[in-house]
Amino acid sequence: MTDKSIRQMNWPLAAGLAAVAAALGFGAAHWTAARNTPVGAPVAQAAKRAPAGASAGIAEITIPAEYLKVANIAVEPVASGGLDAEILTTGTVSALPNSEALIVARASGNVTRVLRQLGDTVRAGDVLAQVESQEAATMAADRKVAAARAELARKAYAREASLFQQGVTPRQELEAAQSALAVAESEAQRANAVARAAQVSNDGRSVAVRSPIAGKITAESVTLGGFVQPQTELFRVAGNGPVKVEAPVPASDIDRIAAGDTATILAGDASIAAKVRSVTPTVGGSTRAATVILEPLAGTKRLVVGEGVQVRLHVKENSVGMTVPEDAVQNIEGRDVLFVRTQAGFRAQPVLVGKRSRGMAQIVSGVQPGAQVATHNAFLVKADMIKSEED
Repeated sequence: MTDKSIRQMNWPLAAGLAAVAAALGFGAAHWTAARNTPVGAPVAQAAKRAPAGASAGIAEITIPAEYLKVANIAVEPVASGGLDAEILTTGTVSALPNSEALIVARASGNVTRVLRQLGDTVRAGDVLAQVESQEAATMAADRKVAAARAELARKAYAREASLFQQGVTPRQELEAAQSALAVAESEAQRANAVARAAQVSNDGRSVAVRSPIAGKITAESVTLGGFVQPQTELFRVAGNGPVKVEAPVPASDIDRIAAGDTATILAGDASIAAKVRSVTPTVGGSTRAATVILEPLAGTKRLVVGEGVQVRLHVKENSVGMTVPEDAVQNIEGRDVLFVRTQAGFRAQPVLVGKRSRGMAQIVSGVQPGAQVATHNAFLVKADMIKSEED
């Protein structure tokens, strides 16, 4: 075989060997580059291709309604108006005049029976205690004497009327008998009213201490066998009816508050809507403050008589803007957010916050007035959201 033919036969073989070498070289280079590339590089490249808002984290978190009650997370609407449209103060829950009863002894004597105790539920007319009293015996005797005199006067009048019709006695005696009957009946009514008001028993030995309203006994200061004087407080009963909240305000704010203004009562985790019933036109007491009377619109069962609450008065101002309690504003990754209530939980809504004053924050933009947001213990929602992001 000639050299020319040998060279012609080696061209295909050389081309094949070159292709195999190129393939092996490319694979080795690719494998070496893959080993030298950091593990997080594909993630970084994917993050660069992702939208700018994709790294913001979880925007909404699911929180059951039962958890809100357990964690004392309050939800309130975003209020309209500037910071001057909110007046923050404290208040005290008190009973309405017909919803609380101060029960006293009607006569002096010794307590012979105590039938109810502190915390018991009573009905109107229930006997709480009995007091054995000499005054009760006197009142019972006066009642019987007055009733007997009235009966005697009625018989005398009937006799005089019969004689007058027969022409036996003059009209003057008939009129005297009629007048005596009227006096005797009036005396009988008086004695009967006195005995009934004192709750004198049928046997005349004791007086009954009764509750005039239905409710629960909130105070008890009676001891079996103890001696009590008339008008001594023995029990105090709070009714199951509506209550009111008395809130003091400075004299400078009297002109800003009017009957019918809306308000919010904060009692623990409860946020209760209310309206202003009245405002005292003068100041008094050691605080030198006027008193605003608030009427809760709902949820009065959560308010306990004597309990201290926080009150937020929504006065009518011409200023624009929105306000929320300062506790509602939370900071996530350097941004101020509000947790807006959704059907399943809360959504972190970025907002622009203005001034902060007296526990309130001004919201410039980001939400609409009336939006339901987490206020009290809103930081718990933030903590759950951060935990969900980490998981």
